[in-house]
Amino acid sequence: MDTQNYKETPARKLRVGAMAIGLALVAGLAHAHGDVTPQAVDVSTLKPLGKEWVTSPNPYRGDAEAIRIGSSAFNQNCARCHGLGAVSGGIAPDLRKLDIEPETDEYFLGRIRHGVTRNGAVYMPPFEGILPQEAMWAIKAWLETVREK
Repeated sequence: MDTQNYKETPARKLRVGAMAIGLALVAGLAHAHGDVTPQAVDVSTLKPLGKEWVTSPNPYRGDAEAIRIGSSAFNQNCARCHGLGAVSGGIAPDLRKLDIEPETDEYFLGRIRHGVTRNGAVYMPPFEGILPQEAMWAIKAWLETVREK
C-alpha cells in the first residue's frame, strides 16, 4: 500500500468500523449455535405420557411440578439461543410471545421435535430422541408462565 497517498477519511473509518462490528456479530452467532451437548432432563416425577405423541393440548398446563422441571430444562437446553427467562437477545424467537392455544401447542411440539432448517442451514436442532416428550411439554408449561400478554 502506498502510505504517502493514503488518506483516512471519515467514510473509510465508518466502513472499517462497520466491517469490524459485522465480523464480531457473525463470530458471535456462529459461537452461539456451536456444538452444544443437550442436557438430560429428569422427568421421573411427572405423569408419564406414553409412547404415542400427545399433540394438543399441553397435558402439563398449570402443573407446578412440570413448570419447575420445564424451567430447569429450558435453562439447560434452550436459553443459550432463546435467552434466559425466554427473553431473546435476537438470535432466536422470543418464546414469551407464544400464544396459549391448541394450535400453538402443536406448532411448538413440531418445532422442538423436528427442529428448524432453512435453505440447508440448521436454525434449531431437533430434540426428538434426545428429550422425552414429557420434557418438551414441561418446557412449554413453563413458557406459559412467562408469557407476555
